[in-house]
Amino acid sequence: MPFSDAAAGRSPPPGAAMSAQPPAANAELPAPADRPPAGAAPAPAPAPELTLVIPTFNEAGNIAPLIARLQTALAGLRWEAIFVDDNSPDGTADALREAGRRDSRIRCIRRIGRRGLAGACIEGILAAQAPVAAVMDADLQHDETLLPRMFAAMGDGADVVVATRYAPGGEASSFGALRGFGSRFANGLAHRLLGVRSSDPMSGFFMLRRELVERLAPKLSSEGFKILLDILATAGRDVRVEELTYTFGVRHSGESKLQMRVLVDFAGLILAKATGGAVSLRFLSFAAVGALGLGVHLLALRLGLGFGARFEVAQAVATLVAMTFNFFLNNATTYRDRRLRGWAILPGLAGFYAICGLGAAANVGVAGWMFYQTSRWWVAGVAGACIGAVWNYGVSKALVWREPS
Repeated sequence: MPFSDAAAGRSPPPGAAMSAQPPAANAELPAPADRPPAGAAPAPAPAPELTLVIPTFNEAGNIAPLIARLQTALAGLRWEAIFVDDNSPDGTADALREAGRRDSRIRCIRRIGRRGLAGACIEGILAAQAPVAAVMDADLQHDETLLPRMFAAMGDGADVVVATRYAPGGEASSFGALRGFGSRFANGLAHRLLGVRSSDPMSGFFMLRRELVERLAPKLSSEGFKILLDILATAGRDVRVEELTYTFGVRHSGESKLQMRVLVDFAGLILAKATGGAVSLRFLSFAAVGALGLGVHLLALRLGLGFGARFEVAQAVATLVAMTFNFFLNNATTYRDRRLRGWAILPGLAGFYAICGLGAAANVGVAGWMFYQTSRWWVAGVAGACIGAVWNYGVSKALVWREPS
Protein backbone atom coordinates (compact mmCIF):
# COMPACT_ATOMS: atom_id res chain seq x y z
CA MET A 1 0.00 0.00 0.00
CA PRO A 2 1.35 3.47 -0.78
CA PHE A 3 2.86 5.52 2.05
CA SER A 4 0.15 8.24 2.48
CA ASP A 5 0.34 11.58 4.24
CA ALA A 6 -2.44 10.45 6.50
CA ALA A 7 -0.54 7.39 7.60
CA ALA A 8 2.44 9.60 8.40
CA GLY A 9 0.31 11.82 10.60
CA ARG A 10 0.29 14.77 8.21
CA SER A 11 -2.66 16.50 6.60
CA PRO A 12 -3.06 15.73 2.93
CA PRO A 13 -2.58 18.55 0.49
CA PRO A 14 -5.71 20.21 -0.86
CA GLY A 15 -7.47 18.08 -3.42
CA ALA A 16 -5.62 14.93 -2.46
CA ALA A 17 -7.64 11.78 -1.87
CA MET A 18 -7.18 9.90 1.39
CA SER A 19 -6.64 6.19 1.54
CA ALA A 20 -9.76 4.25 2.43
CA GLN A 21 -8.07 2.33 5.26
CA PRO A 22 -4.78 2.94 7.14
CA PRO A 23 -2.10 0.32 6.77
CA ALA A 24 -2.01 -2.50 9.23
CA ALA A 25 0.27 -1.99 12.20
CA ASN A 26 2.62 -4.76 11.07
CA ALA A 27 2.57 -3.78 7.38
CA GLU A 28 6.03 -3.25 5.84
CA LEU A 29 6.33 0.19 4.30
CA PRO A 30 8.16 0.32 0.97
CA ALA A 31 11.34 2.37 0.80
CA PRO A 32 11.18 5.53 -1.29
CA ALA A 33 12.36 4.92 -4.82
CA ASP A 34 14.95 7.73 -4.69
CA ARG A 35 17.08 6.27 -1.92
CA PRO A 36 18.37 2.77 -1.00
CA PRO A 37 16.49 0.63 1.50
CA ALA A 38 17.23 1.25 5.17
CA GLY A 39 20.50 -0.41 6.22
CA ALA A 40 21.78 -0.81 2.67
CA ALA A 41 25.35 0.39 1.98
CA PRO A 42 25.69 3.35 -0.39
CA ALA A 43 27.01 2.59 -3.84
CA PRO A 44 30.83 2.78 -3.87
CA ALA A 45 32.43 5.63 -5.76
CA PRO A 46 34.33 4.63 -8.91
CA ALA A 47 38.07 4.14 -8.43
CA PRO A 48 40.33 6.90 -9.77
CA GLU A 49 41.97 6.49 -13.16
CA LEU A 50 44.91 8.74 -12.31
CA THR A 51 46.80 9.50 -9.09
CA LEU A 52 48.88 12.66 -8.83
CA VAL A 53 51.83 12.37 -6.45
CA ILE A 54 53.06 15.78 -5.32
CA PRO A 55 55.96 16.00 -2.84
CA THR A 56 55.93 19.17 -0.73
CA PHE A 57 58.10 21.08 1.68
CA ASN A 58 57.12 24.63 2.67
CA GLU A 59 54.56 25.00 -0.14
CA ALA A 60 51.56 26.26 1.87
CA GLY A 61 51.14 29.30 -0.39
CA ASN A 62 50.90 27.16 -3.53
CA ILE A 63 48.34 24.58 -2.37
CA ALA A 64 45.08 26.44 -3.16
CA PRO A 65 46.08 27.68 -6.64
CA LEU A 66 47.53 24.29 -7.58
CA ILE A 67 44.35 22.42 -6.60
CA ALA A 68 42.23 24.92 -8.53
CA ARG A 69 44.38 24.36 -11.61
CA LEU A 70 44.12 20.59 -11.28
CA GLN A 71 40.35 20.72 -10.93
CA THR A 72 40.14 22.64 -14.20
CA ALA A 73 42.75 20.67 -16.14
CA LEU A 74 41.47 17.23 -15.14
CA ALA A 75 37.75 17.82 -15.63
CA GLY A 76 36.28 14.63 -17.09
CA LEU A 77 38.89 12.33 -15.50
CA ARG A 78 38.53 10.39 -12.27
CA TRP A 79 41.59 11.46 -10.27
CA GLU A 80 43.05 11.82 -6.81
CA ALA A 81 46.04 13.82 -5.56
CA ILE A 82 48.40 12.50 -2.88
CA PHE A 83 50.56 15.25 -1.39
CA VAL A 84 53.56 13.83 0.47
CA ASP A 85 54.72 16.47 2.93
CA ASP A 86 58.03 16.27 4.78
CA ASN A 87 56.67 17.87 7.95
CA SER A 88 56.81 21.41 6.58
CA PRO A 89 57.07 24.06 9.31
CA ASP A 90 54.98 26.54 7.27
CA GLY A 91 51.71 24.64 7.75
CA THR A 92 51.56 22.90 4.37
CA ALA A 93 49.96 19.79 5.90
CA ASP A 94 47.27 21.92 7.59
CA ALA A 95 46.46 23.61 4.29
CA LEU A 96 46.15 20.20 2.64
CA ARG A 97 43.84 18.83 5.34
CA GLU A 98 41.62 21.88 4.97
CA ALA A 99 41.53 21.34 1.20
CA GLY A 100 40.74 17.66 1.74
CA ARG A 101 37.68 18.56 3.81
CA ARG A 102 36.31 20.40 0.79
CA ASP A 103 37.46 17.88 -1.86
CA SER A 104 37.87 14.23 -0.85
CA ARG A 105 40.19 13.64 -3.80
CA ILE A 106 42.92 15.53 -1.92
CA ARG A 107 44.99 13.33 0.39
CA CYS A 108 48.02 14.14 2.51
CA ILE A 109 50.81 11.88 3.78
CA ARG A 110 52.77 13.73 6.45
CA ARG A 111 56.23 12.21 6.94
CA ILE A 112 57.96 12.58 10.29
CA GLY A 113 61.71 11.94 10.50
CA ARG A 114 62.03 11.17 6.80
CA ARG A 115 63.23 13.56 4.12
CA GLY A 116 64.00 13.50 0.43
CA LEU A 117 62.06 13.85 -2.79
CA ALA A 118 62.83 10.36 -4.10
CA GLY A 119 61.48 8.62 -1.01
CA ALA A 120 58.40 10.86 -0.98
CA CYS A 121 57.61 10.00 -4.60
CA ILE A 122 58.03 6.27 -4.01
CA GLU A 123 55.76 6.32 -0.95
CA GLY A 124 53.13 8.33 -2.78
CA ILE A 125 53.11 6.09 -5.86
CA LEU A 126 52.87 2.94 -3.74
CA ALA A 127 49.89 4.46 -1.91
CA ALA A 128 48.08 5.31 -5.18
CA GLN A 129 44.66 3.84 -5.90
CA ALA A 130 44.89 4.39 -9.65
CA PRO A 131 46.88 2.16 -12.03
CA VAL A 132 48.58 5.27 -13.46
CA ALA A 133 50.49 7.83 -11.38
CA ALA A 134 51.90 11.23 -12.29
CA VAL A 135 54.63 13.01 -10.36
CA MET A 136 54.80 16.79 -10.37
CA ASP A 137 55.98 19.63 -8.15
CA ALA A 138 53.76 21.88 -6.05
CA ASP A 139 55.54 25.09 -7.07
CA LEU A 140 53.34 25.73 -10.15
CA GLN A 141 56.31 25.41 -12.52
CA HIS A 142 54.93 22.25 -14.14
CA ASP A 143 52.18 22.73 -16.75
CA GLU A 144 49.15 20.87 -15.42
CA THR A 145 47.31 21.28 -18.76
CA LEU A 146 49.70 18.67 -20.18
CA LEU A 147 48.34 15.97 -17.87
CA PRO A 148 45.38 14.85 -20.08
CA ARG A 149 47.73 14.40 -23.06
CA MET A 150 50.17 12.46 -20.91
CA PHE A 151 47.30 10.25 -19.72
CA ALA A 152 46.22 9.68 -23.33
CA ALA A 153 49.76 8.60 -24.22
CA MET A 154 49.65 6.08 -21.39
CA GLY A 155 46.44 4.75 -22.88
CA ASP A 156 48.24 4.32 -26.19
CA GLY A 157 50.69 1.89 -24.59
CA ALA A 158 53.48 3.97 -23.03
CA ASP A 159 54.99 2.77 -19.75
CA VAL A 160 56.50 6.16 -18.90
CA VAL A 161 55.63 9.60 -20.28
CA VAL A 162 58.20 12.32 -19.61
CA ALA A 163 57.36 16.01 -19.78
CA THR A 164 60.58 17.31 -21.31
CA ARG A 165 62.12 20.76 -21.41
CA TYR A 166 64.89 19.84 -23.84
CA ALA A 167 63.28 18.20 -26.88
CA PRO A 168 62.34 20.53 -29.80
CA GLY A 169 59.36 22.57 -28.62
CA GLY A 170 60.30 22.48 -24.95
CA GLU A 171 61.69 25.43 -23.03
CA ALA A 172 63.42 26.15 -19.72
CA SER A 173 64.21 29.83 -20.15
CA SER A 174 63.12 30.52 -16.55
CA PHE A 175 66.33 28.82 -15.44
CA GLY A 176 69.25 31.06 -14.62
CA ALA A 177 72.37 30.60 -16.72
CA LEU A 178 74.18 28.52 -14.09
CA ARG A 179 71.20 26.29 -13.30
CA GLY A 180 70.45 25.80 -16.99
CA PHE A 181 74.03 24.76 -17.69
CA GLY A 182 74.04 22.40 -14.72
CA SER A 183 70.78 20.76 -15.78
CA ARG A 184 71.95 20.17 -19.34
CA PHE A 185 75.33 18.91 -18.17
CA ALA A 186 73.64 16.45 -15.78
CA ASN A 187 71.37 15.22 -18.60
CA GLY A 188 74.37 14.64 -20.85
CA LEU A 189 76.19 12.77 -18.10
CA ALA A 190 73.17 10.53 -17.50
CA HIS A 191 72.94 9.72 -21.20
CA ARG A 192 76.61 8.82 -21.55
CA LEU A 193 77.12 6.89 -18.32
CA LEU A 194 73.73 5.22 -17.86
CA GLY A 195 72.32 5.11 -21.39
CA VAL A 196 68.86 6.36 -20.39
CA ARG A 197 66.46 6.99 -23.28
CA SER A 198 65.02 10.40 -22.53
CA SER A 199 65.96 13.93 -23.51
CA ASP A 200 65.20 15.04 -19.93
CA PRO A 201 65.90 12.25 -17.41
CA MET A 202 66.26 14.91 -14.69
CA SER A 203 62.63 15.99 -15.14
CA GLY A 204 60.44 16.10 -12.06
CA PHE A 205 57.26 15.95 -14.18
CA PHE A 206 56.34 12.52 -15.52
CA MET A 207 53.66 9.81 -15.60
CA LEU A 208 54.05 6.05 -15.33
CA ARG A 209 52.32 2.81 -14.46
CA ARG A 210 52.10 2.12 -10.74
CA GLU A 211 52.96 -1.52 -11.39
CA LEU A 212 56.36 -0.48 -12.74
CA VAL A 213 57.32 1.24 -9.48
CA GLU A 214 55.94 -1.65 -7.43
CA ARG A 215 58.24 -3.99 -9.37
CA LEU A 216 61.31 -1.74 -9.18
CA ALA A 217 60.83 -0.34 -5.67
CA PRO A 218 63.29 -2.72 -3.92
CA LYS A 219 66.03 -1.54 -6.30
CA LEU A 220 65.27 2.19 -6.13
CA SER A 221 67.04 4.62 -3.83
CA SER A 222 64.83 6.48 -1.37
CA GLU A 223 67.61 9.05 -0.98
CA GLY A 224 68.30 11.92 -3.32
CA PHE A 225 66.15 13.96 -5.66
CA LYS A 226 66.27 12.49 -9.16
CA ILE A 227 63.71 9.68 -8.97
CA LEU A 228 62.95 9.58 -12.74
CA LEU A 229 66.61 8.99 -13.56
CA ASP A 230 66.71 6.18 -11.00
CA ILE A 231 63.57 4.57 -12.47
CA LEU A 232 64.79 4.77 -16.08
CA ALA A 233 68.28 3.52 -15.24
CA THR A 234 66.92 0.63 -13.15
CA ALA A 235 64.24 -0.40 -15.67
CA GLY A 236 66.71 -0.43 -18.56
CA ARG A 237 65.27 -0.98 -22.02
CA ASP A 238 62.26 -2.98 -20.86
CA VAL A 239 59.98 0.06 -20.81
CA ARG A 240 58.41 2.16 -23.55
CA VAL A 241 59.18 5.85 -22.95
CA GLU A 242 57.25 8.65 -24.65
CA GLU A 243 57.91 12.38 -24.35
CA LEU A 244 55.79 15.53 -24.51
CA THR A 245 57.34 19.00 -24.52
CA TYR A 246 56.34 21.88 -22.24
CA THR A 247 57.59 25.23 -21.02
CA PHE A 248 59.04 25.19 -17.52
CA GLY A 249 57.28 27.90 -15.51
CA VAL A 250 58.29 30.41 -12.85
CA ARG A 251 57.99 29.63 -9.13
CA HIS A 252 55.12 31.58 -7.54
CA SER A 253 55.76 30.99 -3.85
CA GLY A 254 58.28 29.36 -1.54
CA GLU A 255 61.94 28.72 -2.25
CA SER A 256 63.74 26.46 -4.69
CA LYS A 257 64.96 23.16 -3.25
CA LEU A 258 67.97 23.12 -5.63
CA GLN A 259 70.98 23.23 -3.33
CA MET A 260 74.54 21.93 -3.46
CA ARG A 261 73.46 18.71 -1.77
CA VAL A 262 71.20 18.00 -4.78
CA LEU A 263 74.27 17.98 -7.00
CA VAL A 264 76.10 15.73 -4.55
CA ASP A 265 73.12 13.35 -4.49
CA PHE A 266 73.05 13.33 -8.30
CA ALA A 267 76.74 12.47 -8.52
CA GLY A 268 76.22 9.71 -5.98
CA LEU A 269 73.26 8.29 -7.89
CA ILE A 270 75.24 8.26 -11.13
CA LEU A 271 78.12 6.41 -9.46
CA ALA A 272 75.80 4.00 -7.63
CA LYS A 273 73.97 3.07 -10.85
CA ALA A 274 77.19 2.89 -12.86
CA THR A 275 78.59 0.38 -10.35
CA GLY A 276 75.44 -1.72 -10.42
CA GLY A 277 74.41 -0.73 -6.91
CA ALA A 278 77.67 -1.92 -5.35
CA VAL A 279 77.85 1.33 -3.40
CA SER A 280 75.04 3.33 -1.83
CA LEU A 281 74.41 7.07 -1.89
CA ARG A 282 74.80 7.17 1.88
CA PHE A 283 78.15 5.41 1.83
CA LEU A 284 79.38 7.78 -0.88
CA SER A 285 78.36 10.73 1.26
CA PHE A 286 80.05 9.18 4.29
CA ALA A 287 83.19 8.64 2.22
CA ALA A 288 83.13 12.24 0.98
CA VAL A 289 82.89 13.46 4.56
CA GLY A 290 85.74 11.13 5.41
CA ALA A 291 87.85 12.67 2.65
CA LEU A 292 87.26 16.12 4.12
CA GLY A 293 87.99 14.70 7.54
CA LEU A 294 91.26 13.38 6.22
CA GLY A 295 92.25 16.91 5.28
CA VAL A 296 91.33 18.10 8.77
CA HIS A 297 93.27 15.19 10.23
CA LEU A 298 96.42 15.99 8.26
CA LEU A 299 96.18 19.69 9.11
CA ALA A 300 95.84 18.93 12.83
CA LEU A 301 98.69 16.43 12.63
CA ARG A 302 100.95 18.94 10.89
CA LEU A 303 100.14 21.60 13.48
CA GLY A 304 100.85 19.17 16.31
CA LEU A 305 104.20 18.25 14.87
CA GLY A 306 104.93 21.94 14.31
CA PHE A 307 104.42 22.59 18.01
CA GLY A 308 107.00 19.89 18.79
CA ALA A 309 104.69 17.08 19.90
CA ARG A 310 105.79 13.49 19.52
CA PHE A 311 104.26 11.86 16.46
CA GLU A 312 102.09 9.45 18.46
CA VAL A 313 100.64 12.29 20.53
CA ALA A 314 100.06 14.51 17.50
CA GLN A 315 98.43 11.61 15.65
CA ALA A 316 96.12 10.84 18.57
CA VAL A 317 95.01 14.47 18.85
CA ALA A 318 94.52 14.74 15.09
CA THR A 319 92.40 11.58 15.16
CA LEU A 320 90.14 13.03 17.87
CA VAL A 321 89.75 16.30 15.97
CA ALA A 322 88.90 14.47 12.73
CA MET A 323 86.37 12.21 14.48
CA THR A 324 84.58 15.24 15.93
CA PHE A 325 84.56 16.98 12.55
CA ASN A 326 83.23 13.86 10.82
CA PHE A 327 80.47 13.38 13.36
CA PHE A 328 79.01 16.86 12.99
CA LEU A 329 79.32 16.95 9.20
CA ASN A 330 77.76 13.48 8.82
CA ASN A 331 74.97 14.51 11.17
CA ALA A 332 74.22 17.52 8.95
CA THR A 333 74.57 15.83 5.54
CA THR A 334 74.89 12.04 5.33
CA TYR A 335 72.24 11.43 7.97
CA ARG A 336 70.21 14.62 7.60
CA ASP A 337 67.02 12.52 7.51
CA ARG A 338 67.98 11.00 10.88
CA ARG A 339 69.70 14.10 12.25
CA LEU A 340 70.39 14.18 15.97
CA ARG A 341 69.23 17.41 17.57
CA GLY A 342 69.47 19.14 20.91
CA TRP A 343 70.63 17.04 23.81
CA ALA A 344 70.59 13.90 21.63
CA ILE A 345 73.83 15.15 20.07
CA LEU A 346 75.84 14.49 23.24
CA PRO A 347 75.13 10.74 23.58
CA GLY A 348 75.39 10.47 19.81
CA LEU A 349 78.84 12.03 19.82
CA ALA A 350 79.90 9.86 22.77
CA GLY A 351 78.64 6.78 20.93
CA PHE A 352 80.47 7.82 17.79
CA TYR A 353 83.70 8.17 19.79
CA ALA A 354 83.18 4.74 21.35
CA ILE A 355 82.39 3.05 18.05
CA CYS A 356 85.41 4.63 16.40
CA GLY A 357 87.64 3.77 19.37
CA LEU A 358 88.81 0.45 18.02
CA GLY A 359 89.42 1.96 14.61
CA ALA A 360 91.26 4.88 16.20
CA ALA A 361 93.54 2.53 18.15
CA ALA A 362 94.40 0.69 14.96
CA ASN A 363 94.76 4.06 13.24
CA VAL A 364 97.41 5.27 15.69
CA GLY A 365 99.25 1.94 15.75
CA VAL A 366 99.40 1.50 11.99
CA ALA A 367 100.28 5.15 11.40
CA GLY A 368 103.09 4.99 13.94
CA TRP A 369 104.53 1.88 12.34
CA MET A 370 104.27 3.47 8.87
CA PHE A 371 105.97 6.66 10.07
CA TYR A 372 108.98 4.83 11.43
CA GLN A 373 109.15 2.74 8.27
CA THR A 374 108.87 5.59 5.76
CA SER A 375 109.55 8.80 7.75
CA ARG A 376 106.75 10.37 5.69
CA TRP A 377 104.18 11.82 8.02
CA TRP A 378 101.47 12.19 5.35
CA VAL A 379 101.78 8.57 4.18
CA ALA A 380 101.50 7.41 7.78
CA GLY A 381 98.52 9.70 8.38
CA VAL A 382 96.62 8.43 5.31
CA ALA A 383 97.29 4.78 6.20
CA GLY A 384 96.06 5.24 9.74
CA ALA A 385 92.95 7.17 8.70
CA CYS A 386 91.93 4.51 6.17
CA ILE A 387 92.04 1.65 8.68
CA GLY A 388 88.84 2.53 10.49
CA ALA A 389 86.75 3.74 7.53
CA VAL A 390 84.62 0.66 6.93
CA TRP A 391 84.19 0.01 10.64
CA ASN A 392 83.15 3.59 11.32
CA TYR A 393 80.51 3.59 8.59
CA GLY A 394 78.93 0.23 9.27
CA VAL A 395 78.66 0.44 13.03
CA SER A 396 77.76 4.14 13.30
CA LYS A 397 74.95 3.61 10.79
CA ALA A 398 73.58 0.78 12.90
CA LEU A 399 73.98 2.33 16.36
CA VAL A 400 74.31 6.12 16.22
CA TRP A 401 72.03 7.07 13.33
CA ARG A 402 69.56 4.19 13.58
CA GLU A 403 66.78 3.98 11.04
CA PRO A 404 63.48 5.15 12.61
CA SER A 405 61.26 2.23 13.56
